[in-house]
Amino acid sequence: MRNKLFFEGQINSKIFEDIKNERDLIGYYDLPLTDTTYLSRLDKFKQKHIVVVGIGGSSLGTKAVNTFLNYRKKNDRELHFLETTDPITLKSSLNKIELDNSLFIIISKSGGTIETISIFKYILSLKKLNKKDFIFVTDMDSPLFKLGIEENIETFYLPKNVGGRFSVLSSVGLIPLYLMGYNINKLLKGAKKIRSEFFSEDGEIKTALLKKASFYAEYMQHYNINAMFSYSELFRDFNAWYVQLWAESLGKKQINSQLNVGLTPVGLIGPTDQHSFLQLIVEGPKDKTVTFLKIKNFNDNTKVPNKSIKYLENLDIVNEVEFSKLINMQADSIIENLKNRNVPLDIIEIEEANIYYIGQLFYYYELLTSLTGKMLNVNTYDQPGVEEGKKILKEKLKS
Repeated sequence: MRNKLFFEGQINSKIFEDIKNERDLIGYYDLPLTDTTYLSRLDKFKQKHIVVVGIGGSSLGTKAVNTFLNYRKKNDRELHFLETTDPITLKSSLNKIELDNSLFIIISKSGGTIETISIFKYILSLKKLNKKDFIFVTDMDSPLFKLGIEENIETFYLPKNVGGRFSVLSSVGLIPLYLMGYNINKLLKGAKKIRSEFFSEDGEIKTALLKKASFYAEYMQHYNINAMFSYSELFRDFNAWYVQLWAESLGKKQINSQLNVGLTPVGLIGPTDQHSFLQLIVEGPKDKTVTFLKIKNFNDNTKVPNKSIKYLENLDIVNEVEFSKLINMQADSIIENLKNRNVPLDIIEIEEANIYYIGQLFYYYELLTSLTGKMLNVNTYDQPGVEEGKKILKEKLKS
């Protein structure tokens, strides 16, 4: 994985020390070191349909990995996500699932997430709770954890110091991905490499992350929108994960202050959004930084056929060009355009589309979020604005 920056902030060594000290308090830092042997408890489950019931951090990371890798999946299992109380989508999703051949993974850190438990209740109206078809993932001693113990449901717990949006490398993501046959040890190995490089004395990743976070914090008032321009459809759900991570972690009041700060994340897919959102970046307000996410080697040599179409002969310049080269040339053209216009940008390029590199990306962005949160002087790991809405909903339900 390479990260090339065309902007730089001043490295703050104190922030790096703060992050090192934070490892004792925040659990996601050590998730790449997880011993995965406990997952063998899942080998008894043979269902075709693996159904994740969860919302936000309980589903987005897992979905991102599956979307990134599903094109090359060779097993017969199917992964589904029930994550919305939209009744039409809920019923439509369940219609695609064979209830008698499904394993339902109920994921709720608190054990009482209204959306998740509401969907769980609906499933229980169709299928009785039993130890063969259900798994729980939750905090130890949560209501869901207690139910699992009482009903003899296979129950896995989350460390209390791992927040939902930082939990993809925990049981939240590892369990469904393991069941789908993905090599979760390679996922963790990718994350571990970024961890090692960051916490080493002179790692390139550490330098890039510190400069990047410093720039974001220093110029937050001017460049308050961060666009991730991902040049592959494989990144579509990774973009969604990044949007949640960035927005929920950084949009806060500063510690010991009433000042509202934050960086608005936008997920874009190239080349599709070249024909829409790009116009706003180029000629709209100069309030955006842009990260280009690229795949160096698609391992696919499909070419544009050597065909000439009447009246379109001027486009024969694309004939015999591999699509993998074409999409990266499109990205490079936009990068050059934005550089010429002095738009702050950087490029993240991964070697190829495999689970090792998506593991690197997850950990890289978690570190970047923690660093930027420190520099903005916010509590990166809470979400009081989200909790307020939950309280109002509960009052409405009681009335």
